[in-house]
Amino acid sequence: MLESVPEHILVAAVGLFGGVLLGLAARLGRFCTLGAIEDLLYGGSDMRIRMWGIAIGTAILGAFTLMALGWIDGGESYYLSIAWLPWASVIGGLMFGYGMALAGNCGYGAVARLGGGDLRSFVIVLVMGVSTYVVLSGPLAPLRDMLFPQSPVLPGDVPPGIAHATAQWTGIPASAIGIVIGLAILIVSASARVFVESPKYAVWAVVVGIAIISGWAGTSYVAQTGFEALPVVSHSFAAPLGESILWWMIGSAQPVSFAVGSVAGVWFGAFIGSLIKGHFRWEACEDPRELRRQIFGAGLMGAGAVIALGCTVGQGISAFSMLAFSAPVTFLSIFAGASFGLRQLIVGFSPAE
Repeated sequence: MLESVPEHILVAAVGLFGGVLLGLAARLGRFCTLGAIEDLLYGGSDMRIRMWGIAIGTAILGAFTLMALGWIDGGESYYLSIAWLPWASVIGGLMFGYGMALAGNCGYGAVARLGGGDLRSFVIVLVMGVSTYVVLSGPLAPLRDMLFPQSPVLPGDVPPGIAHATAQWTGIPASAIGIVIGLAILIVSASARVFVESPKYAVWAVVVGIAIISGWAGTSYVAQTGFEALPVVSHSFAAPLGESILWWMIGSAQPVSFAVGSVAGVWFGAFIGSLIKGHFRWEACEDPRELRRQIFGAGLMGAGAVIALGCTVGQGISAFSMLAFSAPVTFLSIFAGASFGLRQLIVGFSPAE
């Protein structure tokens, strides 16, 4: 039966499935990057940052188990097939984190909030999607190429990943190293009393990890069994926002993709989650200064994500699941940028005003 379904439809369905899981986790499990950072710095709670750790550990464990079984080749993934530029991870991560604080959400969070009726998030999604493509392939692309040149990892070179580099040094299989690291992160992140009292949050964090694993597994299956040259990918919410906008405008001229399915899935999952919780309601921005700040922040996020090769989900979980060198550096840079932006907002100063 699957043979009769076009391959681009199959990968879009894979993206839709994982996206729905991510949307449900955002609305029912309160899975949110900026919320986790706010809780840790100003709320006296590390539960949501631990949830992020559980999701990362689950994703690493699943991805390297797939590698051990021979179902995916981590070296062919986007994050391990491009040479790592440390300064790109730092600068792009700082830009993204600062923009996220100003906008009040990352791309994933904005789509999830849009599913709950927040029209302010619709503006963030549009601006971030357009900003991403302006820097990725638009008028600012030559400047980006000059400042942050990307080069592929050459055949025979070690992929820029923690497990693969360690395997090169020790001779231990990269899959075994990754499984051990993923299990360690999962155990450390889950070892908190709060998850004994409220286990549902740990469960939703695991669901996020499963969503990332489903992307790798599903797109790899289609790539290996099909005839189209489709990439093996998982979820990210920077360039996919721009790709989704393009598809809705010119869908008859280009096939649907994993990215489009992923974004649509998050929206739909968040919509269902908001109905289940009884939280769906239309909201709009009443303060022009707030809207201006959100537009500025969304623009920064789009540019920063292109420079860093990913967003909070793309680098923070998908790249982490491959143990790419870029993932922890970008994630820490996003954290630092968001912390700086939140502090400015809390003391009442906004550079967008």
